[in-house]
Amino acid sequence: MRTSSNPSRGSSPRRTLISVAALSAALLTAASVQAAVAQEAPADAPAVPTARTEAAPGTPAERLIVGYKSGAAEARSDQAAAADAAAKGERTGEDVGFRRRLGTGAALVDLGKRPTRAEVADVVAEYSADPQVAYVVPDRLNEPLATPNDTEYAKQWDLFESTAGMRVPGAWDLATGSGVTVAVIDTGYVAHSDLAANVVGGYDFISDTAVSVDGNGRDSNPADPGDGYAAGECGQAAGSNSSWHGTHVAGTIAATTGNGKGIAGIAHGAKISPVRVLGKCGGYDSDIIDAITWASGGTVSGVPANANTAKVINMSLGGGGACSTATQSAINGAVSRGTTVVVAAGNENQNAANSSPANCNNVITVAATNRSGSRASYSNYGSTVDIAAPGGETRTSSANGILSTLNSGARTPSTENYAFYQGTSMAAPHIAGLAALVKSAAPALTPAQTESAIKSNARALPGTCSGGCGAGLADAAKTVQAVKGGTSTGSTYASSTAVAVPDNGPAIESPVTVSGRGGNAPAALQVGVDITHTYRGDLVVDLVAPDGSVYRLKSASSSDSADDVRTTYTVNASTETANGTWKLRVQDTASWDTGRLNGWQLTF
Repeated sequence: MRTSSNPSRGSSPRRTLISVAALSAALLTAASVQAAVAQEAPADAPAVPTARTEAAPGTPAERLIVGYKSGAAEARSDQAAAADAAAKGERTGEDVGFRRRLGTGAALVDLGKRPTRAEVADVVAEYSADPQVAYVVPDRLNEPLATPNDTEYAKQWDLFESTAGMRVPGAWDLATGSGVTVAVIDTGYVAHSDLAANVVGGYDFISDTAVSVDGNGRDSNPADPGDGYAAGECGQAAGSNSSWHGTHVAGTIAATTGNGKGIAGIAHGAKISPVRVLGKCGGYDSDIIDAITWASGGTVSGVPANANTAKVINMSLGGGGACSTATQSAINGAVSRGTTVVVAAGNENQNAANSSPANCNNVITVAATNRSGSRASYSNYGSTVDIAAPGGETRTSSANGILSTLNSGARTPSTENYAFYQGTSMAAPHIAGLAALVKSAAPALTPAQTESAIKSNARALPGTCSGGCGAGLADAAKTVQAVKGGTSTGSTYASSTAVAVPDNGPAIESPVTVSGRGGNAPAALQVGVDITHTYRGDLVVDLVAPDGSVYRLKSASSSDSADDVRTTYTVNASTETANGTWKLRVQDTASWDTGRLNGWQLTF
């Protein structure tokens, strides 16, 4: 019987990982690689999809994650899971061994050194045929989703610029993230004086020493020793310097603010718990799954209980393929414990539906915008994306990237510094920081309510987004004001979508969704209207409350021949529940003149 005590298990020299660049390249050639592999497989190979046999495109998995049904002995007993792995190894003639139990209860199974796709498929098919197995998925590789290039608030356009900034300063008088811990599941943390005051205990979940680089497996020290590699390593002809990726992400979320140096963090009152899962050449699903579970307050065998449970998780990482059942299970567990999970959409300029964990359910998937407010050229897109945030684009100038905390060391840590990076890795922490502000302002909100508040208070992209960028560009000030429940004044909810008003035709309606507010609307609800029309006396304008109640704002008048309706009406809406979908209804009641509703807003 093979068990995790076998010294060959976890022996790092035999591991073959693939680099970030290789993964990106593999995505572009996945179809041809898969076809070639299929031709090499024997004629009687099990009919197992390629995606279920690979750790990355073109790279057969060396480990599988097996979820057993709740009633199975293997779901409760490591010994039973090990015996089952040994039995399946005997039947397939492959080197199958139980490695460890994941935090979700699934079993991590080792397949030996460099199995072929056909060999992996044999084992996958054997597990799939077992009625006690709920799922079996490859332990896939993930990589940081940043495009690094290379102190000071004035340079943080992403926070404050009117064109495409996230309007963060307007939120700071209402919330700073105080009382909220954000887990940054990434490369770990390299010491930085502009971040240190906000860093609390984390964990190093990298179990493979070839990946960890620090000379050991899992431990309570999430320090980042560097993820650089030499020429010829990680499947790459050229080497790469260390990214210090997790530290850059953490600085965007919670760098110390008001300390007379460096940069400002979006949720500078929050705490960062660094959780290390990415090392040399990337990181495995199994480690990430345990990190998600532990960071959100779940139990992971062999790991001490988390004293700094996170209410927000940021994962600026990913790989290709569908969201695996194993990863989805971990995310669902985290959300059920009240933790909001934010993930990067990916940097392949493709549909985010092809990138995991961007395509998982119960996450906030974030696309990246540039300094003009358009989708960054590299950013993934599509219906999977929930929201957009500044990620930078440095093709014309490094100053158009996202400035954050970093380290000057080429391979190992040296002196602290700051640098501009670009990527959806940089966009995601903007939303993680905003989620921390939201949780600080309204601690009772669930992850679903937090996501809804962020999306319903977004503004239209200042630029363009071919393919779809979710609800638009996140607006920190508006979002936090909305969830504060009326404590502040001037909370505005708006629609900038233009709607044509047909001449002497049926009424048109424009919706605005209000969420995250407590109680009823105010007795002096302000309704701002912007309508272009060549004879405004033709128009009837109504406000429709979420329950269908109608408030007349303007009646038709044959004596009012002036142009346009650009004004603010005051409505006593104190009997109406604030939350819900409000509508502005406009109708042209006479012929000969045309018009357009340019936009409207509610101010509480």
